[in-house]
Amino acid sequence: MPGTRLQVEKIEPHEKDKGITEVYLQEQSVAGKEAPMPILKSSEHQYEQMLSDENKTWLECQFKNHECTMIFMPNECDTYLKNPPGSIDGDMLNRIKGSMFGLLLGDALGAHVEFRPHGYLLANPVSDLQSGGTWGLEKGQFTDDGSMALCLANSLVARCGFEPYDQLVRYKWWFRHGYMSSTGNCFDIGAATKRAIRKFESQQTEFARNNNIPLEEIDFLSDEKLLKIFPINCGSNEAAGNGALMRLAPVPLFFYRNPQLAVDFSGISGRITHGDKRAYDACRYYGALIITVLMDKVDKDELLSEKFYSNELKKFFKNGSLHTDIEKIAKGSFKKKKGYDDGIRGKGYVVNSLEAALWAFWKTETFKEGAIEAVNLGDDTDTTAAIYGQLAGAFYGYDKLPSEWINMVYAKRFVECLCDWIAYEGSRWDSKK
Repeated sequence: MPGTRLQVEKIEPHEKDKGITEVYLQEQSVAGKEAPMPILKSSEHQYEQMLSDENKTWLECQFKNHECTMIFMPNECDTYLKNPPGSIDGDMLNRIKGSMFGLLLGDALGAHVEFRPHGYLLANPVSDLQSGGTWGLEKGQFTDDGSMALCLANSLVARCGFEPYDQLVRYKWWFRHGYMSSTGNCFDIGAATKRAIRKFESQQTEFARNNNIPLEEIDFLSDEKLLKIFPINCGSNEAAGNGALMRLAPVPLFFYRNPQLAVDFSGISGRITHGDKRAYDACRYYGALIITVLMDKVDKDELLSEKFYSNELKKFFKNGSLHTDIEKIAKGSFKKKKGYDDGIRGKGYVVNSLEAALWAFWKTETFKEGAIEAVNLGDDTDTTAAIYGQLAGAFYGYDKLPSEWINMVYAKRFVECLCDWIAYEGSRWDSKK
């Protein structure tokens, strides 16, 4: 809550696991109000550095018990949330929140029918948030798409900039501990993402050994020279799934004031887990669309026109032209009136996902209509809709998203606060540069 402060009472090695340091915190708040003491998995030196900005401790991997088996979930962090100390542009915040909540709503809308084929959705069309289904979730809970997007956003805010190593660390925390999960556990993880995280873990171990870094400190690497030489591209060169694109939004939302860097960072954010050029370029192109929506009052038809791509967006790819499969989409291959019957598919392949998300955006006039169309394509329903939601949410704005859905979003207060910080730190990063 506003005004709450956390003071370090003591730092000592874990009784059983010497690779873990326990940090005991005392909440300084309203008299008589007690809060659970979070235990953070870190080294003493690194955690002292983290506490230098006490406003952001809620972004870290915190546990409820000494065994580090029960993690603090996003909806349990309200006591520790802190608002940014400076002002935020209201119109821009509306678009940032629209994009982040759009992603989470799309994910939640499609979660209960994930992997269901199109034929099933024809007989049982989705029109509202539902519980149960594929993962047995409550209404408004999200899957891997939302969790990884929050991991990425947390990294940008905590590091005050773009640090792929830290992004991978947070994906690892999600995979191993359920960090930023809506259930407290990692579930619904894509095969390419899992392989990339495991490769990252292996490379961390080797890197720590070669550079005389204690293994318990490797997650908190901050030496710029070491960060530059760590091999961050952990994805297979053949990994062309939509796992890179589904989490993208925080990058263009944070860096949109510097469009070229935002596009470049968008590509890199995907490449660290998915090495295929189509995944990389899908992220670059979609990042450019989101940036344009944030910066320009352009209507939808113009934004999605081949002319706008050729005259405005193409300049962002001068350091490397888009893969032909992605460029076809940029030139309008998704504009198919019959949708599924014309070949639009909500599959896990990034080219299919990008095309399907843009088709849903192009075909409809409201956020809700487009999200429903995206889900009812079937198959990878949650990711198609999460990708759609990133762009559509930024375009329509938070205030145009269905309020009855927003009120059901898991950890709504956490996400709202995180959006405030994306807007605030993004503006500070731009002014520093």
